[in-house]
Amino acid sequence: MESVLRKKELTVCETKKAKTRGTRLVKNIKKYYGYYILLILPITYFIIFKYVPMIGNILAFRRYSAASPLLGSKWVGLLYFNQFLTNPEFWKKFTNTLFISIGTLLFQFPLPIIFALLLNEIKNVKFKKVVQTASYLPHFISVVVVAGIVMQVLSPSSGIINDIIEPGWFRTIYISSAIWQQLGWNAIIYIAALAGVDPELYEAALIDGANRFKQTIHITIPSISTTIIISLILAIGRIMTVGYEKILLLMNDLNRDTADVISTYVYKIGLIDNNFSFSTAVGLFEAIIGLILVCSANYVSKKITDSSLW
Repeated sequence: MESVLRKKELTVCETKKAKTRGTRLVKNIKKYYGYYILLILPITYFIIFKYVPMIGNILAFRRYSAASPLLGSKWVGLLYFNQFLTNPEFWKKFTNTLFISIGTLLFQFPLPIIFALLLNEIKNVKFKKVVQTASYLPHFISVVVVAGIVMQVLSPSSGIINDIIEPGWFRTIYISSAIWQQLGWNAIIYIAALAGVDPELYEAALIDGANRFKQTIHITIPSISTTIIISLILAIGRIMTVGYEKILLLMNDLNRDTADVISTYVYKIGLIDNNFSFSTAVGLFEAIIGLILVCSANYVSKKITDSSLW
């Protein structure tokens, strides 16, 4: 009898809490309706362009052609996965993707942090703003323009440094151009984090005799460590994602062996060869690896540093 009464009390309490949460939500919507209206556009964007396309992943398990229904005509299971996993050409693209992605992570990730730390040491406000602005500008240059600049500089007939490069240098060229274009933009988040560091910590360290280098090591970097870790987790999750636009613009017959990656492979198989099911299977495989990487990095980070995305 007591257990029955106890269950009824718990049910009543849960009902009251649910009503309270519902009432609070309605009050918040009425009070901050302007902010909720602003959310409509981004939420609509993510639903239409991020979540609805997930339905198309079913094509990886069905045979699709232009004459087939929208989601394919025949269930083939893991046929297309078996095809690309046993295809040596795919593994060559996979290796190229890893080389470019890991190289980008090793060089492009730490440099914005170093740049933000150096920028934080500049005391001349006007000069600091000029440097910041100059570093941001390349981010707003079109990928097509960046590829054009790279091709002009490295042109066999009129390039400035064409005599010292070889096709095997494609990865270095790709990573270097990415660093130049994104260095300042990627540093914004770290500059914002540095702005939140308590100045009293530096004053206390100065009294204790710590120079600027020691202050950076023991105060600045630990203060933005959470931001660095979260950015690293997200970067690890994007290891398999190499944008095909710049690759396609820079790729030619000479550097194809080192330049061709999974994203360009998906583009070629799907849009040029019209093998949508096969390209969907490859793209889904790439996404699954990215999900595993980001979950693993998040788990390790949570265990070691107590900082994580969730």
